[in-house]
Amino acid sequence: MGWPGVCCMLVLILDHLTKFLVYHNWPEPYQNEIVVVPGFFRLVHWRNLGAAWGIFAGRTWLLGCVSLAASLALVLFWRKISEKDPHYALPCGVLLGGVLGNMIDRFFFFDGVVDFLRFEFWPAFNIADSAICCSVVYLIIYELFFVRKNEKSTEG
Repeated sequence: MGWPGVCCMLVLILDHLTKFLVYHNWPEPYQNEIVVVPGFFRLVHWRNLGAAWGIFAGRTWLLGCVSLAASLALVLFWRKISEKDPHYALPCGVLLGGVLGNMIDRFFFFDGVVDFLRFEFWPAFNIADSAICCSVVYLIIYELFFVRKNEKSTEG
């Protein structure tokens, strides 16, 4: 399991713990909110029946299947990905935890994803969404600025 597995489990547990708290305290979506910073940030209970920004809304099972395929690909190619460069291992663990967190919502609990963090300038999101975005951004930055730089310096 190692550290990537620990990261995956931590993201998954934190994601579902927070979603449980939201669902338990606000069973009906879109009914209540807590303003944390007026005009900037609030806690809500919204449901996203699609993917990011609601795209593919109403295709919950399709999105769940895509999540399942992505999870299986990460698990199957884990060793190959992390052997290439150990810097890929932890973000891939975080990514897997996020993908699994939203997949579980889609298949087993809500027919969609519970979102509860709402910045006024951004659509509502959750811990799994944050984990997915942060890990993908890390992987892109690492690939563009560190791997390519190292490849150029070893070629020259």
